[in-house]
Amino acid sequence: MKVLKKITLFTLTLVLGFTACQTEENEEIGSNPNTNSSTSPTASNYERAAMNNGSEDDFLDGNACTELLFPISATVNGQQVTLLSKLDFSSVLNIMGEFNDDSDTVTFEFPISVKTSNYTEVTVNNQTEFDALKQECENAQSQGEDAISCVDIEFPITILTYDIALEQTGNVVLQSENQLHTFITGLQQDELFSVDYPINVTLSNGISVAVNSDIDFQNAISECVQFEEEKEDSAEVAAEVEAILTGTKFTVESYIVASVDTANDYVNYTIEFTNDLKLLAKDIVNTTTSNIEGTYSVSSETDVFLNTNFASGTAVSALGQDWVVTTYSNTLVHLKSKTDASTTLTFKKL
Repeated sequence: MKVLKKITLFTLTLVLGFTACQTEENEEIGSNPNTNSSTSPTASNYERAAMNNGSEDDFLDGNACTELLFPISATVNGQQVTLLSKLDFSSVLNIMGEFNDDSDTVTFEFPISVKTSNYTEVTVNNQTEFDALKQECENAQSQGEDAISCVDIEFPITILTYDIALEQTGNVVLQSENQLHTFITGLQQDELFSVDYPINVTLSNGISVAVNSDIDFQNAISECVQFEEEKEDSAEVAAEVEAILTGTKFTVESYIVASVDTANDYVNYTIEFTNDLKLLAKDIVNTTTSNIEGTYSVSSETDVFLNTNFASGTAVSALGQDWVVTTYSNTLVHLKSKTDASTTLTFKKL
């Protein structure tokens, strides 16, 4: 009997504490996996993770909060294009990638249709409305209210529902991000919920993890957000490296293979990185020798990579490798082999 009285008193205290201390809701309710309110950190995490992800077409609209809906007509770098599906993205990227020292421009033929982060379809009639949507997205990003797109929840998942007395009122099986977003945003102040763990999520680095609690979900988000920030930083570095290389001639300052510097093998050559992603190796001693052509590309993940490629059997073919950019300046670019860290190459700007 004493045990029953203690349990009853504890439950009553919880109920009174919830109704009398709304200001402490986020801290106290959010810490209990069975009592998440509509304003708890867990609710925010799931709402943002369930938002419609509009980042795939950012190279076109520059707006991670909207998804462009097909068909779309636009002028890209002066060329008229019509996109009927995502399969047409490659044609636009080819236009944008033709030169790497120009400013890409996209002009839409309005009206266009977009789907916002809350899955609402909107008709955008002119550039002013288009710019307003982009500003709304920037505001959401600055306030930490934009979509968390680096974690994908594996559906279906089950949500358990509770009243403010912590009595379970039912459960809901959700099959998609859209359904989850609708559920979270539709919660009333007197409704509580919990996720029926475990669930599985896939992070943007490709790793699938089991989530067993609200804290696990927060940790998964923190991990993938950190990974995305590292990718963004690397993308900025890659752009800087590409700008240093483009349209410039270099010499081989050092090329160390098996602890031996073989730079003298290339002392007669300049290596030019053109603005259309081609390499030109020119013999500056024997000027009658034809230029040796190749290609290059700069990419990034959490590191920055430079891929150089020359035809096999040429005097500079050994310079063609997958490289990791280690350090760089306006005059020097230091590289190490992606497959053998002991092999290093340094280009020096002429």
